[in-house]
Amino acid sequence: MESLDRVLKKYATSQDLMDQIRYTAEALSLGFDQWGEQYVSGPSLYVLIVAEVNFDEYTDPLGDNEWPVDRCQVVTESPDVFTKVARDVAFSRDGAVVVTGDGTIQRQMVRVRSPFEEEVPGVAALEFPDWMGTKHMSALETSLRDDVLWAVTLSEEDGRVTTFLNGTYQDYPRDDIGGRWRPDE
Repeated sequence: MESLDRVLKKYATSQDLMDQIRYTAEALSLGFDQWGEQYVSGPSLYVLIVAEVNFDEYTDPLGDNEWPVDRCQVVTESPDVFTKVARDVAFSRDGAVVVTGDGTIQRQMVRVRSPFEEEVPGVAALEFPDWMGTKHMSALETSLRDDVLWAVTLSEEDGRVTTFLNGTYQDYPRDDIGGRWRPDE
């Protein structure tokens, strides 16, 4: 935990960065109106916010799936541009998007390997609720890694948005997104 505390202190704005990514995922969920229709998948995102650029020890490149950094390279540069590009990625690409603690988006999207107990203590003790699919389970496991600050997912099945931190998660089912500020439908 001491190393995680150092990282969180170093990247004190990681909460703001995670919030912006979460709000984008929520906007994508609310902007899609075909949830529940047969044979239709909604937008899907899996974003890792990492402290260091070196994440090769637990990820593999996922083929040609890339974030278009020529259109948006930094999350915080323009929230509207980030949301537009995230929408395109959420409907057309697979894999995790990796964002460093300063908001820089890495080009290559990745597959995240499941950790072993020897590698990441506590991973074997995690409990997964029934609603979690493989992307969410991966995000929960990965959130235990020392250099992972946050993980954020958007479910393509039901539009739920979930944030992960240090082996815990906060779940936002689609009907709860936006809370009292949500416009009437």
